[in-house]
Formats: sequence, C-alpha cells, structure tokens
Amino acid sequence: MVQAPQAAASATSFRFVGRRTKRADAPERLTGRLRFTNDLLLPGALHVRFVRSPHAAARVVSIDGSAALAIPGVHAVLTARDLPVPDIRAAVDGRRIMLALENVLYAGQPVAAVLAESEAVAEDGVLAVEVEYEPSPAAVDVLDAMAVDAPVVRQRREQDESELAIHGAATGGQAVDAPAAPNVSNRIQFQRGDVEAGFSAADVVVEREFRTSWVHQGYMEPQSCTAGTDPHGNLVVYASTQGMFFVREQVARALGLPDHAVKVEAMPVGGGFGGKVGLVEPTVAALALAVGRPVRLAYTRMDEFVAADPAPQSVLRLKIGARRDGTLTTLQAELIFDAGANPGAPVGIAAILMGSTYRWENLLLRGTEVLSHKSGTGAYRAPGAPQAAFALESLVDEMAHALGIDPFDLRVKNAAREGDLLADGRKWPRIGLSECLERIEPVYRAERAAAGPGEGVGVALGGWPGGIEPAAAACRLNSDGSLQVSLGSVDLTGVNTTFAIIAAEAFGLDDPSQVRVTTVDTDGAPYAGVSGGSKVTYSNGPAVLRAAEDARNQVLRIAASELEASVEDLEIVQGSVRVRGVPGKSRTLAQIHALSGSFAARYEPVYGRGQSAVTDTSPGFAVHVARVRVDPDTGHVRPLRHISAQDVGRAINLAAVEGQIHGGTVQAVGWGLFERMEFDAQGTPITTSLMDYAIPKASQSPTLQTEIVEVPSVSGPFGAKGVGEPPVIPGAAALANAVYAACGARVSTLPITPERVRAAMATS
Repeated sequence: MVQAPQAAASATSFRFVGRRTKRADAPERLTGRLRFTNDLLLPGALHVRFVRSPHAAARVVSIDGSAALAIPGVHAVLTARDLPVPDIRAAVDGRRIMLALENVLYAGQPVAAVLAESEAVAEDGVLAVEVEYEPSPAAVDVLDAMAVDAPVVRQRREQDESELAIHGAATGGQAVDAPAAPNVSNRIQFQRGDVEAGFSAADVVVEREFRTSWVHQGYMEPQSCTAGTDPHGNLVVYASTQGMFFVREQVARALGLPDHAVKVEAMPVGGGFGGKVGLVEPTVAALALAVGRPVRLAYTRMDEFVAADPAPQSVLRLKIGARRDGTLTTLQAELIFDAGANPGAPVGIAAILMGSTYRWENLLLRGTEVLSHKSGTGAYRAPGAPQAAFALESLVDEMAHALGIDPFDLRVKNAAREGDLLADGRKWPRIGLSECLERIEPVYRAERAAAGPGEGVGVALGGWPGGIEPAAAACRLNSDGSLQVSLGSVDLTGVNTTFAIIAAEAFGLDDPSQVRVTTVDTDGAPYAGVSGGSKVTYSNGPAVLRAAEDARNQVLRIAASELEASVEDLEIVQGSVRVRGVPGKSRTLAQIHALSGSFAARYEPVYGRGQSAVTDTSPGFAVHVARVRVDPDTGHVRPLRHISAQDVGRAINLAAVEGQIHGGTVQAVGWGLFERMEFDAQGTPITTSLMDYAIPKASQSPTLQTEIVEVPSVSGPFGAKGVGEPPVIPGAAALANAVYAACGARVSTLPITPERVRAAMATS
C-alpha cells in the first residue's frame, strides 16, 4: 500500500513543474508493445551461449569444440584468442572482454563462446565443448583473501574508477603506503583531528563490527545485446544499456576502431540500477566481427547470478565516542570491500559518506579493497552508501541508547549542515537534511505512539553527493507546431517525460504532450553521460531548458519580423505567437515553421541548441522511519510502515519523484530483510535463481509514505536535484534500528533474517 505523499507547495509561477504527469511511454510499456533488446532479431543473427568455468580458480589447459561443431546448427566455437581484438590481454584484464585467457578468476567466467542458429542449439553446443582445467586454491572469504599468503587472484590489480566516476562515486583520499598483501588492490584513508585523544575525552564509547552481503540489482530484463555490421561495414550495437556513449567508447577501444566506426543504439531498458554499463557489449561486438554475422546475446537468470556485476560484500568495523550531552565527537572506522575479481569497489565514497553525515571533531577512516575469486562488482543504486549507512546509523542508534537520549534527538543535534566539513575536507553546500528531519519528526513521534506489542520504530538518515557531467540537447520546431527534443541520454525511469515538462515550461507550450523527446543513436545524438548517479535531470535538464529557450527566442524573432512588433511585446499562447493585448495580430507555430522550414522560406530553421556543464553538486538527503513487528518465537520481521522524507530540490514531475522514492525504499527493504548472494567454500555461487535469491514481493513490503521536501538547487533546472540514490541509502539501517526497538536485539549483518534475529535475541 502506498499512501499519498505530502509535497511541498511548488512555486505558483510554474504551469507544469510540480504536477503529476503520466509517462509518455506508459501505454507502450503497459500493453507490451515496447520492443526491448531481447525482442530484436536481426536477419541471419547467431545466438551465443557461453561455456562457463565450474571452478573459481583454475588454469585452462585445453578447449576442444569439435563435438560441438558437429551438432547441426552450431556455427562456431570461439575463445578469447579467436577474437579480432588488437590487445586481447589488456581487454581481458580491463574487463572489456569477458572470456578468460589462461586462467579463470571466478566460477561462471566464460572460457568459450558457442554461436548457433538458435539458443537451444547453442546450449547443446555448450554441453558438448570439452574443457580441461587445472584447479587451484581460491580466495573466497574476504578477510582470508587479505592475508599475505592468500591465493593470488590476479597479477594486475590497479583500481579502475571509470565506472564509479560515471555514477558520481569515484573519490580520492590521503596517501597510504602500497599494500603488501597480493589481493589488496587499494587502500584509502581520511583523517581529521586526533581520534585517540577524542576517545580518551569521550564520556561514552561504543564499537561494533557490521557485515553486508553481495546484492544483485534485481532488474527484470536480463543483460542483452545484439551486434552486427551495416551495409557500409560499420559496427552497430543494439544494447540494453544505461549509457550509449560509454558503451561506444568501450567497444571502440577494445576492438581498436575509431569512434565513428561504431554506432550504438540504446534500446529501452527493463531496469538497470547501475548494473547495465558496458558489461557484455564489447564481447558481443567482437564475436560479431569474428564470424561476420549479427550476434545476439540474452542472459538467463542464472547467468545474471553467476556472472553479472552485483553490489559488493563489506565488513565494517566502527567505533564512535560522544559527550554526555549527546555531542558526537569521534569516529574511527575500517571499511573492507570485496571487489571480486576486478578492482573498482566503492570503498572510497562509502568512507566519505560515513564520515560526513554528522559533525565529527576527530575521525580516522581506513578503506581497503580486496580481490577475491568471485565475479567483479558493479554499481548498484548509491554504490557503497547503503553499506556505510547501515553500519553508521546502527551504531549511532546504539550510542543514543547508551546515552539515554532519543535516537531522533541525537541525530537532530549532530546532523551535518551547510558549511560543515566532509570527511575529505570539502564543505557541504546547501543541503536539506535539517528540513527532512523537521518534516518527519511528527511522523516519527506518531509511529512510536502507535507501535503495538512486539513492534518497534527505527530512524536512519543518509545522503548522496550527486553526480555531474556535461550534456547537450537540441530542440526543433515541427511543422504542426510541436517540439522535437533530441538527446543522448538513456531514459530509464521516465526522465524523458521530465525533459518534456522542462521544454514545455521553458518554450511556452500548452501541454508537455506537445513535446516529443527522443534518445538518438551515437551517430546523431548530442553528448550525454550514463544515466546513473542521480545526475540525469540535474546535468541534462539545463541543456534541455536552454535548447527550448533558444528555440523560443528564434520563434519570437521570426514572429517579430512578420508582425512588425518588438520581441518583448510577444507571447506564446495556445500554439500561436501574438502581440500582447492584440489577440488578432498573431502567427501560429505551424506558420512560423512554414516560414523557416519549407521551400524558399525566408528564415533560418528553428533549431534550438543547449549545452550545460554543471560543476557544482547539489547533494540530496533522506530520512527514513520504519515500523516493524518481530515474532518473539521465530524472529520473523514483518515491515509494517516505511516513511521517507527526502529533499528533492524541486519535484518537476511529482509522479516520477514519488516512483523513485517508492522503488528505492522497497529495494532498501530487500537490502535489509531479504537479499543476499551466497558462495560455498570453493567460491561457487549457490544462489543462482529467484528460487534461491529472495526479492521482496508486494505482500512482503510495508505501507509506504513519502514526505517531499523541496530545498531548490541553484544549478538544477527549476531547482531540481537528483532523486534516484537517496531512497535506498538509509532504509536497511532504519529497519535494523526498528528491530532493536521491537525486541532489543542488535543484528549486525544484512540481511536481517529470522535466524539472525533469534541469535541476537539469545545474546542480548
């Protein structure tokens, strides 16, 4: 059940901003008419299935595909060395090509590709390929993998922050000596003040170790891609991707091609959440060039669980000190992230957010990224932040109980404000955390008063700095007086409808439905970054706004010349440009187009251009209140109500903003109570289907309530901020704190399963 949100009043000067607007593509999606990548079958396309290693660590001795090639319909059996890649070792080491070379690094890594006339035949071919392996010990447990004598995962272990950067999660840090352990790929440190002195002076000190599990992004549409060449010999890639320019770059660099020889068509995406950023496309493109025919890849759900790029496991050891009056003074933390077989885990941003949510006089944060024999990690909605918030907010809750202070009051007293220091020494810009706390306080008090036997209420907070990236947009006037906006960003969450609202508002149209927003392929689209990191509306929106304003100004200049009036005296009303106060003196937008976009027209075509390069972030914060019921006999946790107060800057499309918060909150419930990927002692995945991996159903989700807080951004279009990341960050912590309030059991490992609750109750 979803309760109607309480939204801040939008400025009365807006005609469309702040309303609930239905997604333009809703009818196609709801009726099944929308074509996804998996619906695309090019003539002559071969289907690819991978021969995957059953071992987490092994040397590939030999691969014999002769029996597979004897199966009717099998076209080819290819290994990494068969691909037309100039530097195959660099491509494999850099994770552009998924196929292994001499050594496999995780169970499920492809060692060969079988291409056939159908998926079924390709799967038969996979079973017929004979591979001889020489298994070796695997580094599976993240703490064991840190040892100096642990099995070595890979020789090259340089961290690649390119994927983190596109989500706004790449960070620096104070220099730390190079690690001696072979699987430690990165160490970072942030320090301020004197933690030893801080703990000595503290009246109360609490400390605990927390753990989080591997978590899959859980998108509905599996990874899919089709690639082939056009009649001119150029490579065309049809991808379910969050960023087509990023994919083009990855494909071109892997295959040694110039950018203009690769065209990427971004197909509609059935969910991404950070997990669809160039994982499969370079490999599929290389296979297509190798066989000279189109190649189609569609992951199965098992493929997703054994060889995608989930959120990493973490071990977090925290210690905090406070004065008797409730002032938090000192934070010390060690953050250990399991990066799997490829460096790039978000330990840096996790450390920064952990040390920046509250005002600490002294802090020492050490982060370590560790390689293990598991599939590499990827971004998942606010990468690193849910893990950090779970540990920090749980321990802050413990501190509140140790001090005898209401957990909400402790947070209000210590929460960061504008001008306070982040862990890396920068200062917070204008943030809406205090406003979120103020908005949700009555809700928190009411939930506590309403809690019945066996029920508890927890609170937690968290924020996201927000991503930035340059962008451009084009806005064209059509012959019927409508607008066509062309972009290079991928529409994951209905953001194209948001852009239509921005364009209609800026241009002066009567309805956003008169704007058609199109994601163009990489040959013709203006530049845009990956759709992720809560930056699409924030970074691309200003470009759309400027393009619409540019188009409007061009229209007004043409109309001024035709009507012999000053531009300042004109207005656009009901599809016409007219002189204010003289309704009969006007030109329709269709007439303006005819004057600028037809044979022998006297004026230049109306074609607005907008570019933006926002350099200042506008962080977004959220505060969550959760009420749960805990069965004292079984330890089962039932989430009852979950309330989210979030600063969204300005809600351009209120329906889309609500949807982001609702979806992120349910994903937070998954983090907190249900979801975990498990591996056995040899590194083999044992949660390989939705029968083993639990995602919360509607019946297992709480009643949702949103409180929209608007603290407008200076840089975002009409004051908008990114809203995608914050909803997932504090949720698991709020649930953990609610469980403690209900039964007095502190569960320090996610997810909070009945077994863990019972064990915590037994020792509390």
